[in-house]
Amino acid sequence: MRASERAYTTLREEIVEGTLAPGTVLGEVEHSARLDLSRTPLREALARLVADGLVAPSPSRGLVVTEISRADARRLYDPRIALEVLAARRAAEEVGGADEAEEHSPGAFAALADRFEEAAAPLAAGADPTDYYALTAELDRALDAACANPYLVDSLRGLRLHLARLRRLARHAPRRLADSAREHADIARSVASADPDLAAAATEVHLRRALAHLLAEQENTPPDPTIPPLQEETA
Repeated sequence: MRASERAYTTLREEIVEGTLAPGTVLGEVEHSARLDLSRTPLREALARLVADGLVAPSPSRGLVVTEISRADARRLYDPRIALEVLAARRAAEEVGGADEAEEHSPGAFAALADRFEEAAAPLAAGADPTDYYALTAELDRALDAACANPYLVDSLRGLRLHLARLRRLARHAPRRLADSAREHADIARSVASADPDLAAAATEVHLRRALAHLLAEQENTPPDPTIPPLQEETA
């Protein structure tokens, strides 16, 4: 792996996981020493993080990790709903032509649906959701491959970075996680059946329920004076 790619991957993961918190200054001297690489590949990595929207210039401070809060939920879910619903529809249209050995074949989607259904009960009982999130990433990769649209996939890739950061702000909610697993099972099974309308509908239902949960959490959480309130949309 090239030095700049290694630096980019490391810093991106640290930002998404919260190790590098919002507002953290990414000084070249400090981080080139920490990552054991020269400043040129670090600058390349930082430029990519700026393009992703994970890092931004700040007057007198240099480059800093961008902020993320529940107030961003609607702004992130607007494009997420549009793009993921389309991806699911296209995947269902294309899946019939995949070889059964591929990760985006009808059989592979059916197997993913079974695994999501099996995950629901443990999640409802309070199981650690780490494996569940890895399973959702598998479904994302299968949908990306099946939809056969690299422009759509590229748009979703950047969006998912911010959605992963947003997810870390949500409280652990076993019941919602179990419901989410069942909704993902519905998506995977509808794609496996090559039904574009059902796949699109199942995806939209899941995403709107996920957004409603995030907004309900915000309403039930004492306000943080450092975070502006979420503004209601107007006609």
